[in-house]
Amino acid sequence: MKIEQLYTGCLAQGAYYIESDGEVAIIDPLREIQQYIDKAEANNSKIKYILETHFHADFVSGHVDLANKTGASIVFGPGASTDYDILSVTDEEELKLGKLTIKVLHTPGHTLESATYLLKDENGKDHAIFSGDTLFLGDVGRPDLAIKSDLTKEDLAGMLFDSLRSKIMTLADDVIVYPAHGAGSACGKNLSKETIGVLGEQKKTNYALRADMTKAEFVEEVLDGIAPPPQYFAKNAMMNKMGYDAFDTILKTGNTPLSPEEFEAIANRESALVLDVRPELEYIKGHIPNSIFIGLNGAFAPWVGALITDIKQPIVLVAPKEKSAEAVTRLSRVGYDNTLGYLEDGIDAWKTSGREIDTLESISAESFAEHVKNEGINILDVRKDGEYHSMHLENAQHFSLDFINEKMNEVSKDKMYYVYCAGGYRSVIAASILKARGFDKLIDVAGGFGAIKKTDLPTTDFVCPSTL
Repeated sequence: MKIEQLYTGCLAQGAYYIESDGEVAIIDPLREIQQYIDKAEANNSKIKYILETHFHADFVSGHVDLANKTGASIVFGPGASTDYDILSVTDEEELKLGKLTIKVLHTPGHTLESATYLLKDENGKDHAIFSGDTLFLGDVGRPDLAIKSDLTKEDLAGMLFDSLRSKIMTLADDVIVYPAHGAGSACGKNLSKETIGVLGEQKKTNYALRADMTKAEFVEEVLDGIAPPPQYFAKNAMMNKMGYDAFDTILKTGNTPLSPEEFEAIANRESALVLDVRPELEYIKGHIPNSIFIGLNGAFAPWVGALITDIKQPIVLVAPKEKSAEAVTRLSRVGYDNTLGYLEDGIDAWKTSGREIDTLESISAESFAEHVKNEGINILDVRKDGEYHSMHLENAQHFSLDFINEKMNEVSKDKMYYVYCAGGYRSVIAASILKARGFDKLIDVAGGFGAIKKTDLPTTDFVCPSTL
């Protein structure tokens, strides 16, 4: 028996490779599927099953492409309906994989079709569960993402309570837990940084598995503090349900080198978004006017999904050398498949062609502190709600990057703004979006709030959001 977790930090997502006696199952694969095929071939094995724990909302799964290339069966839990062929399994149905057995546990709650896959070893002993978004380490899946459901989030939370207690908590304490996500995913609110655990530890420490918890208490606690889902979640879920274009085609088109003349022509003809994915310091020093910065060195794909509202938006890339394919791949993971090419030789080629270059003013936290003391300035704090409420600079306006598209009317093009986040990545994203919308009077605070706290500027203590 071989089990391997293939974890992707940008999405905080775990896919799984299970092998026994020449047969392989892949659970919740990413869009770029060649890695699974190569791994199976290297072990002289054949992919038999592609197990989907549910219709994912936070990424586009590679299940359709993988099935087309290998002939493996796509497996979904009870009630799943798709626009492509699947093996729809029933609750407690068993699938054979070499000498192993995979038992389907229907665990509705996160979504209606959610399934947990219980892996039994060759002796029939319960070995591990692949729990998808039903059970995380430290949390459980949010019950507000079911697509086209007439049920409320309270209804789904009640189902999740029943699923956990009737299907999961009845298993032995030594059963290994392999969840679909870890800390950093928007699919839960209290996920652990650990990505593999044991069920007994979760029974002791996971708030949602308290033995004395009533269903009403569970529903209240699970729903408390859940932020609205990013706008791309529903779109990704529909792509996973209906199917999508082959990744190989997406990569070939998106990874096309373009001269400055071709780049500019496509951007104008297709109304393409110029997306700059270089490190923020490079963007600050020089970038194409009206380009949007979202760097590959941060949580790239989730921020793309949160901020670019049209998932079919044509995109052309300004990328670091030899990073264009990575950028196209990571865009496709969240369903942004309409990349039309990248600027060959990067920003240097743009400069050499004589085309205009823009910059973003950025100052140190120390210089910023002097401005705060000597001037009445406007400050934008673009961190998340929880970060802002826990501590922020006095007189800073909360302008969360998550909701920047909805908050444009809260800032003025006539005012100068100093922009900060936690460390300097998100503030440059926010500044780039504002600049593209005509806000020209912007100054980035390098190092963000982490650097600001080292100055003698006054900050607030914790403010409970419920009192605001």
